[in-house]
Amino acid sequence: MSLKQFIFYIFLLFASTPVWAGDGEYAVFRIPAELLKNANAVKRIETISFEVVNTGEAILKKKYAITVLNEKGDGQAIFVAYYDKQHEIKNIEGALFDAFGKELKRLKNKQIIDVTGNDDASLIDDNRRKFHGFFYKVYPYTVEYEVEEKYNGTLFFPVWVPRDDELLSVEQSKLIVKAPLSYIVRAKEFNFLGKKEELVEKSTKSILWEVKNIPALQTEFAMPSWLDFNTAVMLGPSNFEVEKYEGNMKDWNEFAKFINILKQGRDVLPANIKQTVHDLVDPIADKREKIIKLYQYLQKNTRYISIQLGIGGWQPFDANYVATKAYGDCKALTNYMYSLLKEAGISSCYTLVNAGKRARKVVPDFPAQQFNHVILCVPLQNDTMWLECTNQTLPAGYLGDFTCDRYALAINETGGKLVRTPYYGVKENLQVRNVTAVLDSEADLFVKSKATYGGLQQDQYHDLINSMSKDKVKEALHEELDFATYDIARFNYKENKSTLPFIEEELDILVRRYATITGKRLFIVPNVLTRTYRKLPTDSARKFDMDLTFAYKDVDTVEITLPEGYTAESMPQEVAITGKFGNFKCAVKLNGNKLYYYRSLEHFSGRFPAASYPELVQFYEKIYKADRSKVVLVKNETTKGF
Repeated sequence: MSLKQFIFYIFLLFASTPVWAGDGEYAVFRIPAELLKNANAVKRIETISFEVVNTGEAILKKKYAITVLNEKGDGQAIFVAYYDKQHEIKNIEGALFDAFGKELKRLKNKQIIDVTGNDDASLIDDNRRKFHGFFYKVYPYTVEYEVEEKYNGTLFFPVWVPRDDELLSVEQSKLIVKAPLSYIVRAKEFNFLGKKEELVEKSTKSILWEVKNIPALQTEFAMPSWLDFNTAVMLGPSNFEVEKYEGNMKDWNEFAKFINILKQGRDVLPANIKQTVHDLVDPIADKREKIIKLYQYLQKNTRYISIQLGIGGWQPFDANYVATKAYGDCKALTNYMYSLLKEAGISSCYTLVNAGKRARKVVPDFPAQQFNHVILCVPLQNDTMWLECTNQTLPAGYLGDFTCDRYALAINETGGKLVRTPYYGVKENLQVRNVTAVLDSEADLFVKSKATYGGLQQDQYHDLINSMSKDKVKEALHEELDFATYDIARFNYKENKSTLPFIEEELDILVRRYATITGKRLFIVPNVLTRTYRKLPTDSARKFDMDLTFAYKDVDTVEITLPEGYTAESMPQEVAITGKFGNFKCAVKLNGNKLYYYRSLEHFSGRFPAASYPELVQFYEKIYKADRSKVVLVKNETTKGF
């Protein structure tokens, strides 16, 4: 249904309805037409009130209403609130309204579902969540919810993002922050063009931010961070308190001091572990080798289990606990590794990071709690070693896409500072593949492939061979390879666990009917194993910059032995592309009964303006076509049979 049809439908609906039924605050006809465009749901109202009572207590009140326009917007109608020892849910109210704004149903407390908020990897966790849904299916409809939460501690402040999802428009949203006159609430605005007011009363001060009529947007390929283009306000404390631990957030160094307080005195190892440390590393002269030896000891003798209970979500269990239990969460295992290195006379930095392949980027100029994970940074004279202490198979010094290329807060004995974790680029993320194949008279292709995957390109294979049985690895390979009918006769992987790891792969594959035979002609794609699958839609109205985050290089050489008696009728032209997004080259030639193919792709990372999107579409399109170009061979008249 088009926007005009939708508006006309609503007009007819109200025209044939008594006036009283359309007078509701949430009647759909009240939504401005521009907010219906590209929207599955509309946020009608939102009021978030956050009051800092003192350094150890705050109150959050939130009221919002969402009008769901179609089935795709149903997810917006589900209420979810998380709570734990530091966050109490005091009250929840809710109601359902029809298209005319008439109330149909109110939420009853017994209808609220309360479940654990932890995951399977957690041994113990006090995080829980409450959720509710009316599950109404007559569109459009509106849900309204109110919730009040008490913060028992002020380390965490909310972030206000009025348009917090794609295909969601916002009619009105406001944030009100209230605090004692003497308390400094820090705030950072992103793309804010709305109304802002400040009010000072006898003993308190308030700030109000308000926006109206924000249209829905559709996400685009390789969009930048949500905060780069969306209205938002990030809040942060100055002085704060969590379970009687006090800190200050005026800068990163002060926040690091607070983390140091939490881990103070928790690096004492049992006597037997101290002796083990010296037995392992005292005979070794090189510091890097000592670090590797102790990291491997950690991996062999501990395992990761999440333990998030109260301040335990931030405070690591002490080294003695991990030594005794042989498990811990990221904080505990990192602290344990820190303690092992300290016993060996090696300094390291307990480091906070926001982990995840698509994690929100840390805002470097706004000190606040923006982290969800802990790793270890070990400064050396001419280098830095990074240790992911929750992983039992990663090589020392390598992070992978879970924590690479982002800001992290490295904490030392006196404070700390923001640093960058390693970036892996074109030189590091290298795939080199050599294929030798034989095409028989039935057009079946016998393939022998030897490949080396480096850097981030080896991550998926590392996970495969370290977490799956051989049968499961074979199943995964069958899903990955792009052939209609084939058998994997043999596969083998050899892992090199250096600081920049790489994996060597050997594959023997029989591909049925790889080539196509039509009369006396044979059609074959010389690019056997490395083909790009990315094709982007044409979009002349691209709005946002492109943020390409993965830089890599692929190099392929292919030799295919063909049946005797064929000559070239049509050969693909050599393709060479050089541009801002990368470099691509491929070429094919026939020499006797051997077909040779070469392919090289360098894919760059970086941020590129929206205006260059058509060029990016063309870049991928040319590679896509080149990867599937066919050689056409014709059988010599004097050659008998096939």
